[in-house]
Amino acid sequence: MTESEQLKLALEALCVWYWNGHRDLPWRRTKEPYPVWVSEIMLQQTRVQAVIPYYERFMRALPTVQALAEVPEEQLLKLWEGLGYYTRARSLQKAARMVCEQYKGEMPCTYDVLLTLPGIGPYTAGAVASIAGGQKCPAVDGNVLRVLSRLFAREWDIKAQAVKRQAERELLEAMPEAYPGDCNQALMELGAMVCLPNGEPLCGSCPVAVYCTARERGIQKLLPVKASKKIRSVERRVVCLLWKDGRLALRKRPEKGLLANLWEFPNFLEGEDIQDQLGVAVRDVTPLRAAKHIFTHLEWHMTGVEAQTNDSGYFTWVSPEQLEHEIALPSAFRAYRSIALRK
Repeated sequence: MTESEQLKLALEALCVWYWNGHRDLPWRRTKEPYPVWVSEIMLQQTRVQAVIPYYERFMRALPTVQALAEVPEEQLLKLWEGLGYYTRARSLQKAARMVCEQYKGEMPCTYDVLLTLPGIGPYTAGAVASIAGGQKCPAVDGNVLRVLSRLFAREWDIKAQAVKRQAERELLEAMPEAYPGDCNQALMELGAMVCLPNGEPLCGSCPVAVYCTARERGIQKLLPVKASKKIRSVERRVVCLLWKDGRLALRKRPEKGLLANLWEFPNFLEGEDIQDQLGVAVRDVTPLRAAKHIFTHLEWHMTGVEAQTNDSGYFTWVSPEQLEHEIALPSAFRAYRSIALRK
């Protein structure tokens, strides 16, 4: 049996398995391109169970492309608060505005057109075009590459773009014309529920186990081969809950770089003088608990302080009610937001 034949048979068996029972996720209850697109953007680097409440709230607040295009940015970011990677939300809105301007508010669902929209790459374009548009095109992410690594017992580098392009070519040739969206979702489901990362895959429950070369050779736990992780740099920062007349100090981060243009509590590198860094006279300084936040290439190891001031400085001053209901703070500050709200 050739690898092409092996893949075709595996995809057929996989689709039957998917049809016979899969997770009931809210975005799977529709084939409309807008909700499918929103869900795929939210699911980037975020667990399914974490996404569900955000998706449901987002769709209630912004049920159409037009609503997304017109919502004030601060409200959009508040809906996104806690999901992280806020560039995704801003790109969603940019794309929605393009759709309203260029396509009269009708969300496109063809692969090539989707790729022209901000924030949409080959994986998202393939997912939306296949699920909502019925177009035969693969959606290849880390889950799919892991499945293919084990299916063919390949020791390829799944981080390499050449490997991803090869997988896309092979899937495009093998996937069924009649139900490409279900095929892509079945691959996603298998990677999420059976062909697991970071541990032993559940081969006894796998619908394509009979076609799996890695299982036949007993090397499924060794694949995919993982490159050694780069060591993240560490910044030690002090986060300040600064109060003035019952209001909290906030400031906007720079327009470019990490957490660009988002609100934050005043913070500075450990070892710096608090009054020099804040630019105001402070009193009643008390320590708060430590917290840590991990970015892709950086870790913040934080300690907190709470203080009072009589000076306005260059800060924006907000009430706890505004912080809770109107202001979106990056999840890096979640621990100190909870303290500020006494939750």
